[in-house]
Amino acid sequence: MTDKTINTVVLAYSGGLDTSVILRWLRETYDCEVVTFTADIGQGEEVEPARKKAEMMGVKPEHIFIEDLREEFVRDYVFPMFRANALYEGTYLLGTSIARPLIAKRQIEIAREVGADAVSHGATGKGNDQVRFELGYYALEPNIKIIAPWREWDLTSREKLVEFAEKHQIPIPRDKRGDPPFSQDANLLHISSEGKVLEDPWEEADMDLILTRMVSPYAAPDRPTEITIDFAAGDPVAVNGEKMSPATLLEKLNELGGANGIGMTDIVENRFIGMKSRGVYETPGGTVLFHMRRAMESLTLERGAMHQKDELMPRYAEMIYNGFWFAPEREMLQAAIDQASQRVTGTVRAKLYKGNVIITGRKSPNSLYDEAIVTFEDDAGAYDQRDAEGFIRLNALRLRLGKREH
Repeated sequence: MTDKTINTVVLAYSGGLDTSVILRWLRETYDCEVVTFTADIGQGEEVEPARKKAEMMGVKPEHIFIEDLREEFVRDYVFPMFRANALYEGTYLLGTSIARPLIAKRQIEIAREVGADAVSHGATGKGNDQVRFELGYYALEPNIKIIAPWREWDLTSREKLVEFAEKHQIPIPRDKRGDPPFSQDANLLHISSEGKVLEDPWEEADMDLILTRMVSPYAAPDRPTEITIDFAAGDPVAVNGEKMSPATLLEKLNELGGANGIGMTDIVENRFIGMKSRGVYETPGGTVLFHMRRAMESLTLERGAMHQKDELMPRYAEMIYNGFWFAPEREMLQAAIDQASQRVTGTVRAKLYKGNVIITGRKSPNSLYDEAIVTFEDDAGAYDQRDAEGFIRLNALRLRLGKREH
């Protein structure tokens, strides 16, 4: 039953087919004012055309919000997540997941600014994004009303969306009229490709057709690219000695990693809502950063702290994947991770080559590595190897007692 108390809705609007149809459907169904919000988080295409499309569809100019959130996205969301070395199910660098909390936050802020009754998104009822958006909305504005068209309307296929658009004279991107091989979602950290030809997990992905931010490892140059990253308190601050802002730095790593075929993963993952899905993800800059940051940690973090952090990581990654960015348990873990990351300062050197990040050196003022102790040459008494006997016997005591004959 339609809620007649809704007067104004803030819609997460890309200007594409789905959200353009949603804009018109919201007006028809709820007889409400629609405010559009378009976020530039580095998706690699112009966002200003969304303004013209919204205006063409009758949205008031003062109700069209288009904002460049790239620096905030990388600084306040991507980098904190990378301090945790977060990997979902051991493979996924959470590129789509981490973008949703920022969009949800800004939507709620705009809803407050314009006095909106509700917010709306274009995520389908089969996907994870509906959960991520809506948990974010509720965490920030507990009494907000949420409209999820894909859970309400009868436009259950791409063909029906196109029919609706044509009936209401909504412009349709030309590639939507054909049979696209897959659908894509992009931001500055990654690009995901799903659906159509990828729905069969046995079907090999055509990398030449799919990849847009990187070359295939097979087509990468035959010579490696040398790179250094400087870290300060856990975050990258410079590439090849040049200091950069967070977004610019990630763009540079995307360029270098993508040119060397780094960052493609073909994944079958477990969605939060219960089904498995297959996707091909491109995360060139993130993959380079992940490996090089890990190398910096290996030099600067004490063993117990590093292992504890590794134990916490799967739980942290699951929180991000499941949409709990604003949950108190994520914030608690983040505080512990950030404290440990204060030591992660220094420089890592690597070679990028045909899909590989080959670490070639690391140095840090906080290094815990002691050449005098680990050397195979004369250590001048820095370490007494006889100490190992007592250590081993103490650790073996319970094993020996367990096998003792009575």
